[in-house]
Amino acid sequence: MEFRQLRYFIAVAEELHFTRAAERLHIGQPPLSHAIQMLEADVGAQLFERTKRWVRLTEAGKLFLDDARRIVALSEQAASTARRAERGEAGELRIGFTFSTPLTPLFANVINRYRQQYPAVTLTLHEMATVPQIEMLARRELDLGFVRPPEDTLPDNIGLTALREDPLVAVLPTGLALARKKAVALSEMAELPFVMYPHSAGTGIYPQIFRLCRDAGFVPRVAQTAGEASTIIGLVAAGCGVSVLPGSFERIRMDGVCYRPLLDAGATTTLLLAQRKGEHAPLVQAFLALASEAAV
Repeated sequence: MEFRQLRYFIAVAEELHFTRAAERLHIGQPPLSHAIQMLEADVGAQLFERTKRWVRLTEAGKLFLDDARRIVALSEQAASTARRAERGEAGELRIGFTFSTPLTPLFANVINRYRQQYPAVTLTLHEMATVPQIEMLARRELDLGFVRPPEDTLPDNIGLTALREDPLVAVLPTGLALARKKAVALSEMAELPFVMYPHSAGTGIYPQIFRLCRDAGFVPRVAQTAGEASTIIGLVAAGCGVSVLPGSFERIRMDGVCYRPLLDAGATTTLLLAQRKGEHAPLVQAFLALASEAAV
């Protein structure tokens, strides 16, 4: 059975006239009659009763017509979906993002605009640290990733696009004398215990904090680790130590905690969009265009 035969059958079934059906299909009547005979032979059932004056569907033909229409509609839908995917308007886009990313207005702006412009695209979002994102991108398990600058060398097939610069801030217990200052230097935190992500979390900020502290003349004493920023902030509120986080976390308000700008040079972090180099998938390119526009 050929798809062409189904289209021919539907035309004859709707016209109930071979000549009109042939004209509608822009073919000759003999080829149409032959195609219907071959279809009936393939199906193993007579689909039409016909005389020189009329054509009627048999009971088998009536049932076959319903299924034939569904098959043709599904085929047209599949073709339409493929064309939309080619234009970046359908499919699935897998995006990773770091813990601080949802707190940046840029992220919400890009995701909302993308959903509005491409409602047929399924966005699958994964919260994870920078290093796991880059590893999954390299393995083609993610399509894009909102990341912070990684400490290690990137895989050869991964590229980064800078989206925005965020200040790093000191996260301090409100009862600390240092919290009374409007801005602080890292050197003023040298004797205090730190609450940080564990090294195994693979965050870009972990090695950056150590580097900034070394530049300030000390190595931070890590008293407590936590895998979630909200937990880190809660532990600071509980007096377990101080921390350094991207300024976007200032949106998390908690009793007993305050945020202060850092005076140290280089106390900033960049929000980056990671992707595989040389990949020109329409879904990815459409998202990149929106993200780049929002970053301006």
